[in-house]
Amino acid sequence: MGKTADAVAEGVSIASAAARLSVRNHILVQTIGQDVPFDGAAVGAFARDTLIALADEQQAAADLAKKQRKKAWGKYSDPDGTHDYRDRDTRNLRKRYRQYVGVAKELRQRAEDPEAIGGLVEQARDAAWGDVESNLERRLNVEGMRADVDPDYATMRAARMQALRLVDLPRLASHRRALTRGHDAQDDPSEDE
Repeated sequence: MGKTADAVAEGVSIASAAARLSVRNHILVQTIGQDVPFDGAAVGAFARDTLIALADEQQAAADLAKKQRKKAWGKYSDPDGTHDYRDRDTRNLRKRYRQYVGVAKELRQRAEDPEAIGGLVEQARDAAWGDVESNLERRLNVEGMRADVDPDYATMRAARMQALRLVDLPRLASHRRALTRGHDAQDDPSEDE
């Protein structure tokens, strides 16, 4: 029973991380992508729905394991493939079934627990803020970097100068020629005739 409990705990941990990631992404899309103010109750409802969806996935996996176990019972021939189970696999399939059911049960309990939902929302909100904070910090570091404090300035200078010579200056020259041609065409009196 200890191994099943450990497997259930690990499954719940993985599912909780997936739920946290999903809720974090939801927060980011809503607040940044759609400019919707953060609403803890709405995010809580999304978190609850996410946990229930994950529990449903685990229950579906449990149902499949049960079906595979029944199909494998009494078969003693060699399997044709990875998921072609035989009688010797029924014990393992029974364990999987119990593990999936245990994870589904725990996720459903968490989905109905306001404290668990609140904790999930808070963790996801902190993770979302951490993403925003690190992106802002990275952008400020890049845009606010001065040559005297940039540790890579000397090593990257040659590459920047080469890009200036090979890309930026030819592009600028081409743009100038296009402007000059357009300006000359406007000044040419023969075009008026």
